[in-house]
Amino acid sequence: MWSRVFRPVSVTPCILMRMASSTGSGKLAGKVAVVTASTEGIGFAIARRLGQDGAKVMVSSRKQANVDAAVKQLQSENLSVAGITCHVGKAQDRAKLIQETVKTFGGIDILVSNAAVNPVFGPIMDTSPESWDKIFDINVKATFFLCKETLPYIKERGKGSIVLISSVAGYVPFNLLGPYSVSKTSLLGLSKAMAPELAADNIRINVVCPGLIKTKFSQALWKSDAALEKTLEGIPLRRIGEPEDCSGIVSFLVSDDASYMTGESVLVTGGRSARL
Repeated sequence: MWSRVFRPVSVTPCILMRMASSTGSGKLAGKVAVVTASTEGIGFAIARRLGQDGAKVMVSSRKQANVDAAVKQLQSENLSVAGITCHVGKAQDRAKLIQETVKTFGGIDILVSNAAVNPVFGPIMDTSPESWDKIFDINVKATFFLCKETLPYIKERGKGSIVLISSVAGYVPFNLLGPYSVSKTSLLGLSKAMAPELAADNIRINVVCPGLIKTKFSQALWKSDAALEKTLEGIPLRRIGEPEDCSGIVSFLVSDDASYMTGESVLVTGGRSARL
């Protein structure tokens, strides 16, 4: 299902004019952002918000149809976006994502790493070696290598920002999602390890940890009235989060408003208590 990678969305002259007109103002004006897994859910909301705040945004996901739909929607909102398919676990896909962003927008200032997988559901002690490999290959290793491979282009801009999307599960493991939760904890450590080295080049890295957000991934916890009522017992704000609840904090973290923040993690959980 990943055979149709690397076909960039075509951009007509009319769209180029509209794209240019949408980037003249906003706290991220003049910035270029790459957002992975950004054709739906939290990633899409982040791409939209960064665009609304003035950034030029490259959206991506594994399926061309999803990329096309996301780009069409965001361009219809007069946002400066382009899109490309990318399986972040494949080095050649990551390279093409970076190259097409630089070719289309002239550089990279911001990276938001949102892609993740969870192929298993059950007791952690039943997890196979193959499942552990897949989860860590995508959720942790691919995140690191995407950061590493994007770094030279961010350095060229003189400063920049990276945001990793983790989860409250990185603090409090989800029942029957142990390996996924462990991978999200790893992202907290990864950001702490990378922050001092990136700081030498005036590049910041922070982590956003969403709680229960209304996405396809979490629908078992909110789709039925009974499940929703049980879930809300642990959320002081008494509602399920929306993807947009995560997008504003990402825009803040990649902006100059957060210029003295790096190596930090921010919980977006509706007040749910969490600690390592």
